[in-house]
Amino acid sequence: MDSEGTSLEPQPVSESEPLPETLPVNQEELRRRQMAVAGLVVGVILLLALLITAVIYLALPDTNTERIRDIMIIIMALEFMFLGIALMVLIVQLATLINLLQNEIIPIVESTNETANTLRGTTEFLSENLTEPVIKLNQYFAGFTRLIELIGLTRKR
Repeated sequence: MDSEGTSLEPQPVSESEPLPETLPVNQEELRRRQMAVAGLVVGVILLLALLITAVIYLALPDTNTERIRDIMIIIMALEFMFLGIALMVLIVQLATLINLLQNEIIPIVESTNETANTLRGTTEFLSENLTEPVIKLNQYFAGFTRLIELIGLTRKR
């Protein structure tokens, strides 16, 4: 049982209750997903059509392949520039993450460690100065009660 009095054991799911993954989805979200899938399918079909058209065009005997080669070199150069920019953004993000770890996360962990050590010390203090004397007092009281029962000053329960 947890603090609210409910059982922590898994409860059987009745047939009338929907499972969490089958809960109804917002109609707007469902429409967005369908549009995204449709757009992806159309994009793949267009890419395949473009690839087939390019292969057919390059297979023709009078195709000027030098011009196509030059265009592809320009496209590859632009792609490498894009990848370089993306790599620079990645490096900046990595530097930001390292800064976050050094200046925010590590002090939080150290503070948590200090708190745990303080709690450990408090627990030891309470154990030595409160719990042990109470236990000893209960031992003495139980012994005294048993002694009185053995002497016969009180009735046995």
